[in-house]
This record gives sequence, structure tokens and C-alpha cells, in this order.
Amino acid sequence: MRKPNIAILGATGVVGREILKIMDELDVQYNELKLLSSAKSAGKELEFQGKKYIVEEAKPESFDGINIVIASAGGSTSKKFAPEIVKRGGVLIDNSSAFRMEEDVPLVIAGVNDEDLKKHKGIIANPNCSTSQLMLVLKPLNDKAKIKRLIVSTYQSVSGAGLAAINELTADTKAKLNGENFENVCFKKPISFNVIPQIDVFCENGYTKEEMKVTNETKKILHLASDTPISCTAVRVPVYRGHSEAVDIEFENKITPDEVREILKKSYGVKVIDNPDNFEYPTTRDAEFVDPVFVGRIRKNIAFENGITLWCVADNLRIGAALNTVRICKKITEMELF
Repeated sequence: MRKPNIAILGATGVVGREILKIMDELDVQYNELKLLSSAKSAGKELEFQGKKYIVEEAKPESFDGINIVIASAGGSTSKKFAPEIVKRGGVLIDNSSAFRMEEDVPLVIAGVNDEDLKKHKGIIANPNCSTSQLMLVLKPLNDKAKIKRLIVSTYQSVSGAGLAAINELTADTKAKLNGENFENVCFKKPISFNVIPQIDVFCENGYTKEEMKVTNETKKILHLASDTPISCTAVRVPVYRGHSEAVDIEFENKITPDEVREILKKSYGVKVIDNPDNFEYPTTRDAEFVDPVFVGRIRKNIAFENGITLWCVADNLRIGAALNTVRICKKITEMELF
């Protein structure tokens, strides 16, 4: 198997560092590794697998000889460098929303729609974090009973909004406990001891961009009909790490809670914790720093004829960002698509 030359764009950020950690854990094979960032972070030293790397400022020529670029540096940066990467024969695995809904760009969850990787023209998009964990749960269930309607409510941690948001939760919490004033910057409302029913900006239809990402990305990844009814409410909660989702699914065909449990127990990337009699169900603390999407509270939905309701939790910095991009990198290498 040919080993690629890999570059990490946005290597010094929260997700960039997580990408390096997971590359080590998954034993990603590579020939050469290059760490790139903005001019502001260039010059920093990062250690990976016992070797010290000096982070370089990303420039067009930085991608000469690079086969795979894993980017987690924001949409504007990805759009700026994507043509340069493709022109030089590289494959961009992009973690931003810049290319997700472009028709000729595969939107991929490793283990869910790997075949779509074969359609890439130099750019592969990584889905939104809340979509990512959901797809590993929905794919095997859709294969079995076919999704007819979907309603999702997400409860998303502050780490999904970056390091500044993590720091704001800490500072706001301390201020609240000490009876001090605090001016929130990252969020429209105070995040400590609060729940904010807004993630990203509002669209004309009253949904937020985050909610529409879940709706549109789900249809694209699972190849659902464009008119499949999907609705999402995305909420920011005062949790540092881990997204939770309450999921209501109506299927075309009958499926029982027991069948759902058995299917998911055998599914890639999923772990079932579902024994409510003993208070066994997943929480964000169960998901911290580990790979599976945890599922519990599986029950018949009493509002839908062929309905199932479930609860799923995952570490958003891993499955929602770093883990999937690294898994895609491994798949591209194994499938020799670079």
C-alpha cells in the first residue's frame, strides 16, 4: 500500500491537535507529515510520535508534493487553499461547511457511505458534528426499515464553538458563582447555568443554519429523497465536551425497539447502553475522549405508527470532527484514491 504525504491545515487549533492524537491512535501510515497554520500560529513547536515539528505558515507552495490535506482551519481558509491543493494533485479532506452541499463534493462518514469517496474530484467534505454522530446510528436503521420522517433535537457542548467558547463557559461560571458581572462574547446569551436555543444564525424559514445543516446533510449522506420531512432544533448547553441528541424516527416499514437494539449492537462505531430499569443510559461524560456513538432510551414512539425514539451521545471533537477526517484519510489510503 502506497503511503501518502499528509499535511494538517489548522494544526494548532483544538480540532487540529485532536487530529494528530487520533492519527497516532489509529496508526495512520504516512511517508511525510507537514503541520500548517496561519501566520499568527506559525513557528510553534508540536510533538508527534516522538518527533518535534515546527508549524509552518500555510502558503500555496506548502502543498507541493502533498497527497492528502486534512483541513480544520475554517471555511474561508479552506476556500482559499482548495484550488491550490487540487491543482497540485492533492486531496483535501475539509472539516468546514465550505463544500458540504456542493453537488460534486462527496459528504462522507467513514463506515456509512464510503463508496461516495470514489466520486471525489480532489475535495471531500466532513459533515457537521451533530450530523456525524447521527449518521452512524441512522444508516443501519434506514437500511432495515427506510426512514420516512425524522425529528432531531440536539444539545451541543461549547467545544463545538471553539476554544474561546470553552473559556467563556469557565469565566462566565466563575463570575456567576461569585456574583460578578460578565459580558458574553461567543454566545448571544449567558451560557453558564443556561440553555440557548440558537446555534449559528437564523435563516428566513426561522431555523438556524446549524439546524438546516443537519436536515440537508442527512439527506445527502443517506441518499434520502429531497422531500423527506426532517426537522431539527439545535440547542447550546453548558457542557464542555460531547453532543447529545433526542431522535424521533418514523419508518416506512415496521421495526421494534428490540430489533433496533440488536441492529445497533452490531453496527460500526456504535455502542448501546440501554437498561433504564437500572438507570443505564448514555450521558456526555460516558462519551468523553472515546470513539463510539452511544445510544440508549430506545423505545417505541407513540406519536408515529412505525416510530422509534432514541437518545445518542458522542464526543463532538472526535466523531464530529477529528475522528471522521482521520478515518476518511485511512479509507482514501486503503482504497488508493489519492
